[in-house]
Amino acid sequence: MDQVRKWITKVKKSDHDAANQLVSFYYKDVYAYIYRQTLNKELAMDLTQEAFISMLQSIHSYDERKASFRTWLYRIATNQIVNYYRSKYYKYSQVVTEMDDELGQEQDFTMKLEYKEDIERVLALLNTFETSAQQIFRLKLFGEYTFAEIAAVIGLTESTVKTKFYSTLRKVKKELVGDAP
Repeated sequence: MDQVRKWITKVKKSDHDAANQLVSFYYKDVYAYIYRQTLNKELAMDLTQEAFISMLQSIHSYDERKASFRTWLYRIATNQIVNYYRSKYYKYSQVVTEMDDELGQEQDFTMKLEYKEDIERVLALLNTFETSAQQIFRLKLFGEYTFAEIAAVIGLTESTVKTKFYSTLRKVKKELVGDAP
């Protein structure tokens, strides 16, 4: 982690090589985190790129006393995901996909897995919750953060994070069980 601190210091001084090294070091993990929530390779690549651009633009505000760099970076990635699902583009692409399906231009659905469909249902439901609940749920399930780490990222107490997580989990389970035939 000392190397990461060195890169951060150099990036704050506009060192492009250090920025490339920092991005390269975290890219695979951040991409995997985003991919698990989008299940779309191209979208995950785009959101990962946007997360790193945002990280580089705001790195001067990073304070290691408040959170680890990894935690800070995952918070940026989470915000990119939440913003995408709230965006007009996402809503438009959902409508276009539905129209394509109805017009017979659908893709080969035999390749879809139940897992992907379940994740999509959970994510669609999750997108209707408040931002802090979304962030907590995403960091816990997709980022594999502990409640203490999430509390540090979100800026809430650990007990509040646990309460929100389990409340969101109950709501998701209730909706999914309610949808079952």
